[in-house]
Amino acid sequence: MAPKRHNARDITPSAAATTQAGPTTAGTVPATAAVTKPYRVSVTTKDSWAQVVGNVWSHYLKTTPQRTKLIDVFMAFLIVVGALQFLYCVLAGNYPFNAFLSGFSATVGQFVLTASLRMQTTEANKSDFPSVSPERAFADYVVCSLILHFFCVNFIN
Repeated sequence: MAPKRHNARDITPSAAATTQAGPTTAGTVPATAAVTKPYRVSVTTKDSWAQVVGNVWSHYLKTTPQRTKLIDVFMAFLIVVGALQFLYCVLAGNYPFNAFLSGFSATVGQFVLTASLRMQTTEANKSDFPSVSPERAFADYVVCSLILHFFCVNFIN
């Protein structure tokens, strides 16, 4: 079996002498290992993280259609509602446990259905869903949402 190839930045000088193919004399370090140092990228300033987040946000605002932004806002709302339900269950107790499970599963299920709607209606994913029109995707979303909520209402008792 052939030995594994390593990048120069992954090898320390002492490890390079042992992984070097071919004969070497004791006490000599190959020429490639003498120059290598570990290459590390570290972001320590908050400004660079803020700049990255700002660039991502501005790109999102410029390139995302209004319909997709509306779906994203609804998904964020579902995350907040699910987190509040879970927090209430932890702090106040879960006496009617069926009610908690029903409400939490409704928010999680609606989030999954909304994520599916977002994937099917995004222009960049048209090649993945060639036979699904946006109207058909929305009709499927409404029918599945009705089934989900019917299940949750019956689960409460």
